[in-house]
Amino acid sequence: MKRLFYILLWSLLPVFSFSQELLAEVVVNYSKVQGSNTQVFKTLEKSLKDFINNTSWTNQPPLALQERIRCSFSILIDERPSTDKFKGSILIQSSRPVYNSTYSTPVLNFQDNHFSFDYIEFEPLIFNDRKFSGKNLIDVISFYVYMVLGYDADTFSQRGGTEYFTIAQKVANNAVNQGFNGWNSFDGPKTRGGLIADLISDQSNTLRGITYQYHRLGLDNMPSNELQAKNVIASNLMKLNSYSGNYLFFPLDIFLTAKKEEIKNIFSGGQPATSVNVSDLKTLLQTINPINSTEYWDKIKN
Repeated sequence: MKRLFYILLWSLLPVFSFSQELLAEVVVNYSKVQGSNTQVFKTLEKSLKDFINNTSWTNQPPLALQERIRCSFSILIDERPSTDKFKGSILIQSSRPVYNSTYSTPVLNFQDNHFSFDYIEFEPLIFNDRKFSGKNLIDVISFYVYMVLGYDADTFSQRGGTEYFTIAQKVANNAVNQGFNGWNSFDGPKTRGGLIADLISDQSNTLRGITYQYHRLGLDNMPSNELQAKNVIASNLMKLNSYSGNYLFFPLDIFLTAKKEEIKNIFSGGQPATSVNVSDLKTLLQTINPINSTEYWDKIKN
């Protein structure tokens, strides 16, 4: 696969540009609002899938289907206040392949509970990054497309996702005064506005550097040299200590939400890491992310 070939090239070249486009699954769950005309939800599902997968989001030539970033957008409709108005939440997940393996590593796993929108069946979905589209549905989806692109690019090069995060910030700025929740960073850190403000701040530089080292120099080398890969991953995770005084930092929460199962598995079997006292790593994770201690961090062994 070309994407895996690109990963190999990264070990040889300091900088490399590659096309990033999506292969997205879209699910619209409307079980809470069943009634007359449920066909609109199926139309919405198809329209969003076409919109995400067929829009050219980057300046690069589009990739073949098997080379695109795999992701999913799962929308749960909680309310339908009127025929064309909807309220609910959206879960965004993405992954990328690990070099020389059949394993795909989770990169983004985020649920946004501030999701309301208007939608008329069969209306066209057209994104314009220069201004608010007039449809919150379009701008929320487009915002998360660029978040998927940015998070993925950060795993291949140092802060490689900056150009995509910058566009996401522009989308957020365009939408901030349009009357929809979730865009204003003053509404709280766990909002679209709060997240993108944190991600492009200097405070995220350490975390984004860890993201690159963890994936490119750690996971991608796991099939060929497990011990070396574990040492890289462990050493980089210990750098999260810089957030020990700010464990509510939202990008950190998103990183650990995506990686908690994987981190537990890496340090619960196979060769033990030697560069770091894994007991210290376990204690650090319990400290900065106590909510996942019982199910994940307490099970780390080596």
